[in-house]
Amino acid sequence: MRIDRKWAMPNKWTFTIKPIAELLEEEVTDGCWCDPFAGENSPASITNDINPDMPTTHHMDALEFLKLQESNSFDGSLLDPPYSNRQVSEHYKVAGMKVTGWHTSAGWGKEVKDGVARITKKGGKVITFGWNSMGMGKGRGFRIDRVLLVPHGGSKNDTIVTVETKL
Repeated sequence: MRIDRKWAMPNKWTFTIKPIAELLEEEVTDGCWCDPFAGENSPASITNDINPDMPTTHHMDALEFLKLQESNSFDGSLLDPPYSNRQVSEHYKVAGMKVTGWHTSAGWGKEVKDGVARITKKGGKVITFGWNSMGMGKGRGFRIDRVLLVPHGGSKNDTIVTVETKL
């Protein structure tokens, strides 16, 4: 497993942070990639964001979007969901949707990861972004190949990127 640590200024648009953009350039290969929380600047070919103002191919709740995708249909997936309960709440409120306890529960995150695992082909990659290195996990049939730690200085949480392969 490769582990790198590269300092960079934070940005709400994760994919524009220099070391993360460089990782994506290296890891996002040819083929069809999916991003259920795309926001702006996603390199994926099929993108979704609940916010109708985002430049994505779909504008749906991420779980509903994932349910519509065919099993084993993507060469890779990007998973950059809201990192905290506050961010989840803001994400839904911007789209004019009601946030419930379900959206801030561990069950919601589990269902999202289960959906991403289902749509990613065997041998495909999932690149996960967040404040921990949990990624998709062995239980879903993934192997961690690479971890990128991006500290932002001061009291800011690092952005942690895991690159995993579906076995």
